[in-house]
Amino acid sequence: MLWIKALHIIAVICWFAALFYLPRLFVYHAMSEDSTSRERFKIMERKLYRGIATPSMIATLLFGGALVHYQWELIKITYWFWVKMALVIALVGYHHLCGVHLKRFALDANQRSHTYFRVFNELPVFALVAIVILVVVKPF
Repeated sequence: MLWIKALHIIAVICWFAALFYLPRLFVYHAMSEDSTSRERFKIMERKLYRGIATPSMIATLLFGGALVHYQWELIKITYWFWVKMALVIALVGYHHLCGVHLKRFALDANQRSHTYFRVFNELPVFALVAIVILVVVKPF
């Protein structure tokens, strides 16, 4: 069980690192004015999303699912767990929205400003803070 928990935490850290960095790349990509920079950002974004973010998300969900399976009787009636699950679902949605933005940039069809992506970049911070508090403090 401790190995699964350790692997889950490692996967979460990697996933959040990608969720923090990918929208930051979008900021710089939206600000870029030359084709060389735009092409470089496309490569960086694609590799980050496909090579790190998505595998980390999958690992997070698999190891988290294993933890839930082994502790189901302890957590099924706790409210904090269900709030955390709602936040995890929202993060999966955010991850896929990053994929939508990535595809738009890849097609040179982005319509969003760097300011939008600066705000968009901050959203996972709120989820991270809430999830950590829910898991550690278990307020309800």
